[in-house]
Amino acid sequence: MSSEQNQDPPFTRREMLCRSGIGFGMLGLAGVLAADGAMAPTASAASTADGALAPKSPHFTGKARQIVHLFMNGGPSQVDTFDPKPLLDKYHGQPLPNPNLRTERKTAGAMRSPFKFARYGQSGIEVSEVFAKTAEHIDDMCIIRSMAADVPNHEPSLMLMNCGDGRLPRPSFGSWVTYGLGSENQNLPGFIAMCPGGYPIVATQNWRAAFLPGAYQGTYIDTKQTEIEKLIENIRNDATSPADQRKQLDFVRRLNQRHLEARQNDAQLESRIQSFELAYRMQGEAAEAFDINREPQVIRDLYGSGLQGRQLLITRRLLERGVRFVQVWSGAGQPWDNHDNLEKQHRQLATDWDQPIAAFLTDLKARGLLESTLVMWGGEFGRTPVAELPQLSGRDHNHYGFSMWLAGGGVRGGYVHGATDEFGFAAAENKVHVHDLHATVLHLLGFDHTKLTYRYAGRDFRLTDVHGRVVNEVLA
Repeated sequence: MSSEQNQDPPFTRREMLCRSGIGFGMLGLAGVLAADGAMAPTASAASTADGALAPKSPHFTGKARQIVHLFMNGGPSQVDTFDPKPLLDKYHGQPLPNPNLRTERKTAGAMRSPFKFARYGQSGIEVSEVFAKTAEHIDDMCIIRSMAADVPNHEPSLMLMNCGDGRLPRPSFGSWVTYGLGSENQNLPGFIAMCPGGYPIVATQNWRAAFLPGAYQGTYIDTKQTEIEKLIENIRNDATSPADQRKQLDFVRRLNQRHLEARQNDAQLESRIQSFELAYRMQGEAAEAFDINREPQVIRDLYGSGLQGRQLLITRRLLERGVRFVQVWSGAGQPWDNHDNLEKQHRQLATDWDQPIAAFLTDLKARGLLESTLVMWGGEFGRTPVAELPQLSGRDHNHYGFSMWLAGGGVRGGYVHGATDEFGFAAAENKVHVHDLHATVLHLLGFDHTKLTYRYAGRDFRLTDVHGRVVNEVLA
């Protein structure tokens, strides 16, 4: 049989029938769509298999080059962590004199914080006792006490914080960053999401690439696992030599590339090619990067032996190897969603994080990494200053006002931005919406958030959509 007879037909029978039925009508429509940009390929030429994660230059020189997002999923209480409200002691158990207090569930009177606050550092910023070790770095931290989201529900608030939209399928923050900057290490993913014990709420939507090329999607790692082979599945191939694997991969890639070219650069096919290539390259470097036993004992002791310490030590090793965006989750589900028994649960959660965060900031600073690494802490929203019925020992969701903090990467340290009202319910001074936070972080990376766009379906999309302003006061 000749080589010409071995070639794939230009289209399948199904495609032939489709083209025969609507082909002439599409001739006229094609010109309109092309002029509007709607027929642009999903994956641009610059993001084909070999160049998607190559390092790129931002719009201007930014202070930060990498991001670590410490995600306290579930919603930590601002009035029990970084936003002290003494009036809650006075009104404890009584209705608040606030007619605008709106909650998702039935609540009772004010609930004072079970934790004491103290001043730390030269800046004298007040922080809860549950984050006493983290607070030793307060002069390197910017506390935003006036954050606001859109709704008091986990799913849309997680999507807003991670993807810039609470309802529509949009690329995640980490995907936008790697799309804009690429990665400094071609043997590791540019964007890694670590969540121990399984997926958080709405699962992989939190780190999806959506309509961006698949290379920019986050790579999920279950950090509950401690053995390298379980932490990163199939990281080693004991059956085939690297040379034979390379031959197999080259053959599969040629097949996939032919398939891709016949289907106008389909994004899922491109993602598949990227995944095969990255998985092959990771065999040589990922096992070493995730192996914290290579660290000196004194460093491991600094971070502690717990799960969050292990996550943050891995994070520091990934930063050193050029990974652009690392998201570190508290755990599967929503651990900080403490509708009851808040005192015990918040104390335990904060204890799990406090020493590791302090160690992480100390370690980054000692290695000269904090100046170029932006560390961001917070949840998808906060919690109410009133007690939730019937247990009266926890707090409901609250998107009207909550706290987050930033450190390193060009942030103004020892500074508090904004304020909630006197009871800690709603942002009352210098409100910072999630869109504003995204615009500010992109600015620190060197981007004008209005110009970091991707054309899809005839429209230029961006992380902040048509919103967002840079909060200049938090910049160093």
